[in-house]
Amino acid sequence: MTAEELWNQSGLKGTYETWAFSEASDKLADLVVQGIKTATCSAYDLYIANNERIPEEGDYSIILNSNGEAVCIIKTTRVNVVPFCQVTADHAYKEGEGDRSLAYWRIVHENFLRNELSSIQQTFTEMTKVVCEEFEVICRSEK
Repeated sequence: MTAEELWNQSGLKGTYETWAFSEASDKLADLVVQGIKTATCSAYDLYIANNERIPEEGDYSIILNSNGEAVCIIKTTRVNVVPFCQVTADHAYKEGEGDRSLAYWRIVHENFLRNELSSIQQTFTEMTKVVCEEFEVICRSEK
């Protein structure tokens, strides 16, 4: 199903973004559909470098799988920009990955953020700002 088809099926009005998780897109999209993953994060500096808008509460996004197919619509419920070292155990748990601990989250996301930042010739530190986004699933694709 395409993003446009899912959006039309949902009956929602307004605008939406479409995106896929940059790493393990199918696995992470599946966690979202199952309701396990209710949060995500990304490098703040990447938004700035690419002149992109930071997500805001109330935004709609259509999550895509690795084939570009729409799997669900999410609505952003909370956004915080914090240094990496201040991401909470609660946020790590909501990301739904691994054992859901902050220790696991920090290892995986330090590597992820290093890769993201290297694409814009920036270096990761504990003070690197991250955009922490929480969301809820509004509509799932019918397979």
